[in-house]
This record gives sequence, C-alpha cells and structure tokens, in this order.
Amino acid sequence: MKTQKERMLAGELYIADDAELGRESRHGKRLARIYSQTTENDGDYRTELLSQLFNKIGPNGYVEPPFHTDYGSNTTIGANFYANYDAIFIDVARITIGDNVFMGPRVGLYTAGHPIDAEIRAEQLEYGLPITIGNDVWFGGNVVVNPGVTIGSNVVIGSGSVVTKDIPDGVVAVGNPCHVLRKITDKDRDYWAKQKAAYFADRDDE
Repeated sequence: MKTQKERMLAGELYIADDAELGRESRHGKRLARIYSQTTENDGDYRTELLSQLFNKIGPNGYVEPPFHTDYGSNTTIGANFYANYDAIFIDVARITIGDNVFMGPRVGLYTAGHPIDAEIRAEQLEYGLPITIGNDVWFGGNVVVNPGVTIGSNVVIGSGSVVTKDIPDGVVAVGNPCHVLRKITDKDRDYWAKQKAAYFADRDDE
C-alpha cells in the first residue's frame, strides 16, 4: 500500500493529515519562517537556509523575504534564480525551475488541486500536479501558475497572468487565462542589444 507521500508525489488523491507529511511540512515551513526573519546582513546564512529548504538550488540563487512554501523539499531550482517579495510555492507536487529565472513580487506556483465534487473534497482528499519552468523565464508581479503547467524556455509572463495551460518556448504570454501574445523575435534581441551597448558606452564616459 502506498504512503500518503507516495500518492501525493504520484499525482494521486491523498490526505495531507498524515504524520510523515506533517513532519516534512513543519520542517519546510519552519525554515521558510526563519529565512523570512533574516536581515540584509545575513547573506551567508540565507544561502545556507535555502540549501536546506529546497531539494536543490543552484549557484547565485536568491529569494527576497518573506517567502512561503508547503514543503520546499519538493522544489528544484537552477542557477541564477531570483524571486522578489512574497513568493509562494505550494509544492505538494514537484516544482522544477531552470536557470536564469526571475520572478517579480507575489508570484505563486500552486501545484495543489482539490476535487470538483464537493462531497469528496469535504473528505479532505486532494491531489497535486507538477509545475515545470524552463530556462530564461521572467515572471511579472502577481503571476499565478496552476497545477500541471509546463512553461518553456525564453519566455516572459506578463504581470497578473493566471497560467492554466502550457506555454511554449520563445514567447511573451499574458492574461487570465494566460495566452501567447507574440513570439520573441530578432527585433527584440536587436533592440535590447542596442540598449545594452548604450549603457556600457555611458559607463565608459565616466
């Protein structure tokens, strides 16, 4: 017979009121609470706490306090990650985040789901579906990503979007429900390359 944790991570119905899940959830919430109470002078300590909280976080990962999560241990993060204030990761299923992912304030990654049927929902049965995010993704503030969503690489998600379906590589996507607005093109790259060159030219004049 599967444990509640095994059922949870397999995307099957499970009950969260379980001794093993309770221990792991309290551990993650405790670390997140301690992290959220640190100050700007606690850089090394913050790095250590994040390494204990998440399954893995790559180099140059940073989360602006406060931060909230269910477990933390079900979240894997790549290199050069940044999350601004009030990020919420409900990781009852796996959350996998690639390299160079940036999040504005109040981004929520919600893997948890509940049955539509009210009677079954009232029995405390729930489920989770994984969220996967590629490389080089930028989330505007107040984005919500729903259970089971995969977001490709080289993507911008506009502020306030609610992502209910998969988003392909190389696009700007916006709205509720979130949809592809347009592709990211060579024109975009050329424009921002010129802005970068102007920045460094200005620095060289100092």
